[in-house]
Amino acid sequence: MSVVRVGCVEYLNARPLVHGLDGRPDLFSLRFDVPARCASWLHEREVDLALIPTIEYQRRPDYRIVPDLAVASNGPVASVAIFTKRPATAIRSIAIDSSSRTAVALLRILCAQWFDIEPTFVTMRPDLPAMLKRCDAALLIGDVALFTEHETTDLDKIDLGEEWTAMTNLPFVWAFWAGRPGAVEPVHVAALRAARVSGEAAFDEIAAAHGPEDEDEAVLARAYLEANVQFALTPECLAGLKRFFGAALDLNIVQQATSVRFYES
Repeated sequence: MSVVRVGCVEYLNARPLVHGLDGRPDLFSLRFDVPARCASWLHEREVDLALIPTIEYQRRPDYRIVPDLAVASNGPVASVAIFTKRPATAIRSIAIDSSSRTAVALLRILCAQWFDIEPTFVTMRPDLPAMLKRCDAALLIGDVALFTEHETTDLDKIDLGEEWTAMTNLPFVWAFWAGRPGAVEPVHVAALRAARVSGEAAFDEIAAAHGPEDEDEAVLARAYLEANVQFALTPECLAGLKRFFGAALDLNIVQQATSVRFYES
């Protein structure tokens, strides 16, 4: 059985999908980084399978997706948001953390179709004070967004997952496992599904191992895994994904909106 090289997202919200996979060296070799880097590894054939931002699938429609597995939300996601002192409708410039290309694509869609604004986007490192010094708002993702204490700085946190669901009444799919045709076999798919089941039963362990040491933030990390993110690619998630891809096509964020195709299981 071949060993699959896997690009894994290092954020807390992806850890339930890889829980226990490091104990299967017969099937997987794991590497961790931010979502955009995992996608680059896959595009450059440095890995065989990666947890990629969903928008990347439209840029490589020959890929296949592992069925049933995703990082998704239905309502507030807590870990993808813009921080600002202005109302959304008054924002004229946004500093974007480009670590997740899906979050940037979603932000562009919400600006055009929900907030009805046309801001300037400026790519910067995820440093909130520096971002807000230059722009009206700042996009942060992952653990940085989750643990930023905006309440003490008079900032509004506009949750992009919450805004998407308010606009569409659908979940949002942030990432899923994808790779080239034939990269994984049914035994790998079964192991990835088992990892999700194991991970969903181990939120306490995952939050303790990969969350912050601060006690209040550790409680937040555990609650986040339970309430804000889900790890199944449900029919409702697929409907949300189709809506997202269609909106991205309408705004020329992507040049096509290919239907998803799955690996055999």
